[in-house]
Amino acid sequence: MRVTQSMLSNNMLRNLSASYNKMGKLQEQLTTGSKLNRPSDDPVATIKGMGYRSTLVKNEQFTRNMNEVTSYLDSSDTSLGQVGDALKRVKELTVQAATDTTTDEDRMSIRTEIDQIRQQIRDVANTQVGDKYIFSGSNTLSPLYPDSTVNATAGTVILEANMGGNSENLPIELYDGIQINMNTNAKAMFKEIDDFMSNIQTAMTDPDILNAGSTSGTAIGDQLSKLAKITDHVLNVRAEVGAKENRVDSMMDRLSSQKLTVTKAMSNNEDVEYEATITQLITEESIHRAALSVGAKILQPTLVDFL
Repeated sequence: MRVTQSMLSNNMLRNLSASYNKMGKLQEQLTTGSKLNRPSDDPVATIKGMGYRSTLVKNEQFTRNMNEVTSYLDSSDTSLGQVGDALKRVKELTVQAATDTTTDEDRMSIRTEIDQIRQQIRDVANTQVGDKYIFSGSNTLSPLYPDSTVNATAGTVILEANMGGNSENLPIELYDGIQINMNTNAKAMFKEIDDFMSNIQTAMTDPDILNAGSTSGTAIGDQLSKLAKITDHVLNVRAEVGAKENRVDSMMDRLSSQKLTVTKAMSNNEDVEYEATITQLITEESIHRAALSVGAKILQPTLVDFL
């Protein structure tokens, strides 16, 4: 086959163009820091990268979910602690009122304080995180005690409150296929407490107000066993909240480990190894210069050179 000057020129230009493309690709990788600047660079690695990014997006959403759950559980734990403290004070007042040496006037003063404690517990039942009521079940936009602002005056029994909310769970996803109920079903507990407070107030009420006959210490003391059961109920609910908090902490550690692992895998899949890429670029530049030098020598002779 006869090799002509035009064939040499075309081959040289094609090879120089390919060399420019290689150097351009390497320079682009150094500039962006990524080996994958378009899907055609490595289709398999691109698909892996899409999977890694999808996992990280879900990881971020699960982390946000856990932060919301943590806010709910922390507020629930604090609120239940306040309820427990209030019941301790009620127990102290009940023991004091159950003593037969306590006068009716003293019991009326104790009942007035219990009025305020009862109101305080209702306020705790209406605890909010942001604009959501944490003890209202799935009906988070309505308080558990819509009319909790009833004012009780000395000598009158605090009005019964209509309870809102429900006892439905509020599930939220913490991981792929793993859900937890972020709320605490405490409606029955608060109703039990409120009913007890009503009974203890009735037992301490001046007989002249309710026409209930003589107020005796025995009738008041009988309420202590009920109070003990209610206190145990509050502790059990709080223990459930604590167990959820421990589980969420464990899941948070798992998410952190997953984020670290996936980020490392994505870096290995996509990030440029600068040392290797710079070395390769220098090599390509040397080859390119050699090609230019050889091409210049090949293309230099013309018909004029032989005249």
